[in-house]
Amino acid sequence: MTSLPQGYRALVIGASGGIGSAVAAVLQADTACGELLSLSRRIDGFDVTQEDSVAAAAERLTGEFHLIFCATGGLTIDGVGPEKSLRQISSDAMMKQFALNALGTALVTKHLAPKLARKERALMAFLSARVGSIGDNHLGGWMSYRASKAALNQIVRTASIELARSHPLSVLLALHPGTVATSLSEKYSGNHARTEPVESARAMLSVLNGREAAETGRFYAYDGQPIEW
Repeated sequence: MTSLPQGYRALVIGASGGIGSAVAAVLQADTACGELLSLSRRIDGFDVTQEDSVAAAAERLTGEFHLIFCATGGLTIDGVGPEKSLRQISSDAMMKQFALNALGTALVTKHLAPKLARKERALMAFLSARVGSIGDNHLGGWMSYRASKAALNQIVRTASIELARSHPLSVLLALHPGTVATSLSEKYSGNHARTEPVESARAMLSVLNGREAAETGRFYAYDGQPIEW
């Protein structure tokens, strides 16, 4: 991360997942990274859908961070995958999608964004998905997942405006990782080529590294192309 100061501090949330662990591995190999910390449900019991869990983790973390990457999210939750039609909408399944993808983003931003460095460049990113784009939706289906990611995008956009006032050198982004070879996409990739997690992680970190403060609050794909809301 060449745009961050030497010895920068980084935090990866969701570090036990396919993309999160890849992001952590890329940062671990960066000689400029002075300290890398991680949080995950599997290892730490960190639950982004529970405010007590997020608040307690934030309280344990001391000092400022130059990079926070949140790689949490879900497409299939408790065995329920994305809907193919309106008939398949379930209130319970939809609420779980919003709890993980949208509420989780809001709680992480609320409790952890204030820990970004105030007087130095600081970066924060959340995993979104191209299917969360309202303007790019030409196929329909997947309503709960699409809507929860669209909500994530709005949360990131709104938070970036407030964060810019207290952290003027910060960049907060929503990132589309591509179709990555993880358990999340395994059943739904069809004949589409899947990118290895480390390749996607490198690409997203490169996009994040190259954005200026004036570009905060935007939505980008792993290849650096902006995605319409």
